[in-house]
Amino acid sequence: MAKEGLAGVRQSPEDSIVWREEARKFETPDGEAFLQYRLVDLSRTSSGRGGVSPAAMDMVHTFVPGSKRGLGLAARLCDAAFSHARSHGMRVIPTCSYISDTYLPRNPAWNELVYKDGQPKNSSSM
Repeated sequence: MAKEGLAGVRQSPEDSIVWREEARKFETPDGEAFLQYRLVDLSRTSSGRGGVSPAAMDMVHTFVPGSKRGLGLAARLCDAAFSHARSHGMRVIPTCSYISDTYLPRNPAWNELVYKDGQPKNSSSM
């Protein structure tokens, strides 16, 4: 059976983000806004540093329909996905342009999770 769970910080149903593991996405309860990811095996490129998961979440696409833009949904999807990655000891590859160009510059605390060129990217370089 597929795992579904609530992710993120907010508690009210309209603010909840649902993690759909089988679909590899985080989405709003109605499924209209979502963040799609894929898992990447980093074990071949890992430097063998202790405590770092050999997996990364490649966040490939964030979508919010026009009728729901401007409500902060994309940022809440990202919050949930980055929180999930952190709690599971994973790195993040920000392939999605919204994440790399907009979300991360506004949320530099997450830079510690970013994986680039074989090494985690530190917050001072982004």
